[in-house]
Amino acid sequence: MYKKKPFFIVFEGIEGCGKSFQSKKLYKNLKKNKVNTILTREPGGTKSAELIRNLILKDYFEKNLKEKFDKYTDTLLYLAARNEHIKNKIKPALLKKKVVICDRFIDSTIAYQVFGKKIDFNFIQNIHKRILQGIKPNIVFILKVSQKSSRKRLEKRKNKNRYDNFSKSFYANAQKSFIKIAKNKKNYFILDSSSNDNNLEKKIFDITNKYLKIK
Repeated sequence: MYKKKPFFIVFEGIEGCGKSFQSKKLYKNLKKNKVNTILTREPGGTKSAELIRNLILKDYFEKNLKEKFDKYTDTLLYLAARNEHIKNKIKPALLKKKVVICDRFIDSTIAYQVFGKKIDFNFIQNIHKRILQGIKPNIVFILKVSQKSSRKRLEKRKNKNRYDNFSKSFYANAQKSFIKIAKNKKNYFILDSSSNDNNLEKKIFDITNKYLKIK
């Protein structure tokens, strides 16, 4: 029997893995079962964090600018958005015993900024100690996707962002990083999302159900 409790679920993976699609599916399934749930994303999730998101994207797309954000400036902006998001949305929702579903969280920072851009891990960890306030996901779904499926999905996207245009090798390395992060962690679930079908939706709901005991 479902007992109302704070619960934090995160979806991670490279662009085109279907995490936004599956996080919406899980959100709808939990709402159907009368579970008090919110769906949010990173970077973003609050008005101020979305402003920071737009700032990061704008800097990336201004091709004429000679001076781009340094990789540490870029990382600090992501962390600033996370601070706003935790303080104003995630923590208040968890305190109200809601289930929070988040499209990306700290593992994206590690996969892209630490493994990808070679940002010092301790630099990020020290800031996280201050801003996370002890909050960590109860479940993390890592969606693993084939290059072919990912590419097809990205080609169909009308609104592309900065991460939709990287090289195949960047995505391959990022995916390896997510899998490496998940290794030997009991609350991490690596699921193949190349098909992104009803079976995957059911698997995700079944895993969540085991934790929440909805039925």
